Amino acid sequence: MAVDVAFTPGAATPAAVGVVVDVLRATSTIAQALASGYERVLCAAEIDEARALRASLPDSLLGGERKAVRVEGFDVGASPREFLEARARTLILSTTNGTRAILETAERCERVVLGSLLNLAAVAAAVGSDDSVVVCAGFQGGFALDDVYCAGRIVELLGGERTHAATAAGLLARAFPNALDGLNARTYGPPGLEEDIAYCAQEDRLDVVPELTGMEGAAAEIMLR
Repeated sequence: MAVDVAFTPGAATPAAVGVVVDVLRATSTIAQALASGYERVLCAAEIDEARALRASLPDSLLGGERKAVRVEGFDVGASPREFLEARARTLILSTTNGTRAILETAERCERVVLGSLLNLAAVAAAVGSDDSVVVCAGFQGGFALDDVYCAGRIVELLGGERTHAATAAGLLARAFPNALDGLNARTYGPPGLEEDIAYCAQEDRLDVVPELTGMEGAAAEIMLR
């Protein structure tokens, strides 16, 4: 079993399992939405694609953000705290980094699951003994410390032979006394996300594994494993 970490989606190597991490906030939000009763989440890269899906699916909710701000005209944003109860069968989601990372990872990996601190143990167990790459969504195409922290926490739960990048992620994760400090160490992104950061820093709140099940048009369909 080999374990790798890609600091950006473009650096991901092919693997049996790709674990996408956008801890602030897409993968945390998707895990929360599915745990709350949404049957599926459709992840669209582009705003226009998301709007077109919403128009064709009456029992759906349209959510998403750009630069952490809710997209104009969308029903909701992308905070996990907005999805504590299901309001529709389908959540359609488009975010700055996370939904793109899911789609890009799907091109390289046989299976794609979504990881966060909220479902840390569950996603590590789902990887099992398969070769895996933990794919960090990153920030505007670059390194995102919060994602690498979460990736390192996942790596620490996996066995196998680690690449240099996986070893580095594990070392970074161990540099912080707790998850909240790890997420707050980031030096980018807008202010005003303090409550979401605290929520996303909770460990093993959810015993769910969101997994790519197929495509609906250009959107990735995510359901519970």
